[in-house]
Amino acid sequence: MDTAELTYRDATEADIPALVALIESAYRGESSRAGWTTEADILQGQRTDPDGVREVIASSGSRLLVVERGGEAGGGEPIACCQLEHRGDAAYFGMFAVRPGLQGGGVGRRVLAEAERYVTAEWGVREMHMTVISVRDDLIAWYERRGYRRTGVMTPFPYGDERFGLPQRDDLRFELLVKELTRDS
Repeated sequence: MDTAELTYRDATEADIPALVALIESAYRGESSRAGWTTEADILQGQRTDPDGVREVIASSGSRLLVVERGGEAGGGEPIACCQLEHRGDAAYFGMFAVRPGLQGGGVGRRVLAEAERYVTAEWGVREMHMTVISVRDDLIAWYERRGYRRTGVMTPFPYGDERFGLPQRDDLRFELLVKELTRDS
């Protein structure tokens, strides 16, 4: 795929069904196995739901970015998305998903770079924060290659809250990853 053809826009209420399907396909179930970001072996059940996506869209300090390929923004099906949340001197990066069949082709790298550019230019933040399930070594290594560092700061996984999935292991935690941003990020 020619990643130069990506268009970015803010999510709307009309995008919710497609975004839920995209996020679920990237992380859960058999469809997620077509990509490398699958969590199917450590979590089953849902990754998000319409209410969770709606909450991000409606949040005043947050932006849910929809990524489409080619043409005019709003003219196609989402192939990627990410949440950006303004938190003072930092931004939080979350709800990141790339369609499984497109993973490994540069789309994720381009989306992350656009997110970093946006929060630096528009919000003037100096750091990007994210949390990643600590046993996701391959995913953490991908972020480390893009300048993120492990902090060792852990938060518990919300066991018992099915909105986050059904854990298949008892050692899940979230680790905070941080990247210092500059105007050139």
